[in-house]
Amino acid sequence: MSEQNKALVRRIIEEIVNQGNFDVVNQLISPEYAYFEPTLGSVRGREGYRLLVTTYRNAFPDLKMTIEEQIAEADTVVTRWRGEGTHRGELMGIAPTGKRVSVQGIVVSRVKNGQLADDFESYDVHGMLRQLGIAQTLAKATAA
Repeated sequence: MSEQNKALVRRIIEEIVNQGNFDVVNQLISPEYAYFEPTLGSVRGREGYRLLVTTYRNAFPDLKMTIEEQIAEADTVVTRWRGEGTHRGELMGIAPTGKRVSVQGIVVSRVKNGQLADDFESYDVHGMLRQLGIAQTLAKATAA
């Protein structure tokens, strides 16, 4: 079961996140889907999932998430990923900068009845904002 769950998460990342194929959302995402991440807060349901992915794909039209490592046990899949893209659309109130970013993150996913049921995600938001020119590095901030 763990290998099937890893394959499901890989398929979601490749088909929905990377390719923008929202036709498979109803097949792969649970109607009770829940997403938790400190920056955006919680997101619920398939429409919430679509909105979440659309937000990042609009901000980074060339978004590419690469799975660097996956570990699975029972209904849980932990995925360490790297996301890369060029900031060409508004994100969190930040106007497009045209800058390319590379961000690392981890998502703990739970699979139920062959669909993604929930995600608990953490990623390097500060690093992304620094690459966009919005946030300073800690060394610069403390030297000022």
